[in-house]
Amino acid sequence: MSLIDPRTVILLSSVMSCLMAMVLYSLKRNYPPSIKGPGEWAGALVLLFAGALLVGAMGKLPAIFVIVFSSYLLWCGLYLAYVGTQRFCGVAPRVAPWLVFITAVMLLQAWFTLGDPSYHKRMIVTTLITACLSGVHAWLLIRQGTLTFARVLAISVLLALFAAQIMRLVTSFTSPLPTSAEFFDTSVFQLIYITAFAFSCLLLSISLVLMATDRLRIELEHFASHDSLTNALTRRHLDEACRAELERCRRHGRSMALLMMDLDHFKLVNDTYGHQAGDRVLIDFVTRVNALLRGADQLGRFGGEEFMALLPETSLDEAIHVAERIRELFALDVDGPHCSVSIGITTNQKDNDTVDTLLARADAALYRAKANGRNRVEAA
Repeated sequence: MSLIDPRTVILLSSVMSCLMAMVLYSLKRNYPPSIKGPGEWAGALVLLFAGALLVGAMGKLPAIFVIVFSSYLLWCGLYLAYVGTQRFCGVAPRVAPWLVFITAVMLLQAWFTLGDPSYHKRMIVTTLITACLSGVHAWLLIRQGTLTFARVLAISVLLALFAAQIMRLVTSFTSPLPTSAEFFDTSVFQLIYITAFAFSCLLLSISLVLMATDRLRIELEHFASHDSLTNALTRRHLDEACRAELERCRRHGRSMALLMMDLDHFKLVNDTYGHQAGDRVLIDFVTRVNALLRGADQLGRFGGEEFMALLPETSLDEAIHVAERIRELFALDVDGPHCSVSIGITTNQKDNDTVDTLLARADAALYRAKANGRNRVEAA
């Protein structure tokens, strides 16, 4: 005889899950809208809380509430958590087929409760759908994204829940089953299955909060190093990258190149077409230049319509070739707002070169390109 009351375990863990739902709802309200999923996760925990309350009322309410409706709420909660993770991972959920499936299983559960009462058959239905929902949820997390601590925790909880359901299904054919009235008996197997589900929901909610927090940290790091309009690197981040690359070149005797680029007559685009059109020109410039650069190259916004590209392991001749490809790409006449580009190039030349001296030479070369008629490349 165990001193642990399963009813108390369910109620306490469900209350904790409800509190975690409030945390997730707060995250939804305060996190950037690009972080999707916390709203669905919060709703899932509320459904699990409501279902657990109905289960806890077993023996006090009619069977249709404590068995059929409670199971339906629990399954919908597990599915809504899965939908939240799909949205979090950028996967479009297919809600209608799943709701039809869950509703059909609920009707089957109702038949085995009211039409042809059978605890064993109800238990088989419950374990199979719970295992299905937890299994597909775990598989989604395994396939999507990097396996961070939060993801590993969520996957572990879901797989543990899956394993517990399969074990419950197997042992149902070898061990005595409680009747509905004995659902909260304190046998070892019954206690393990009930507490496993209750604490799995609680641990899953914690892992979901950690996943959302990880995503926020990643986005904040991205915003700190990237220009909010063009998604090019910020000047500060590119300065640090130049400093690190210059030090590497100094140690190993390598060559690096800097391209300072300025869009010609960009003010005319703003004056003629408006600032929104000018913003689109800047975004298009970054997109098209990034498509020409190598994976190791880095493009940053230096200020206004001025950009800088860092080209590691690049000689002056190679840098001129890259710059000419960029210039030719934007020299073509096209309909709508567009700009040609002037480019100044420099490479590391002395051991005592600093980022400031490289920038000064590249800027001087850019000034010559502008003074000599624009839409050209100059080197220093």
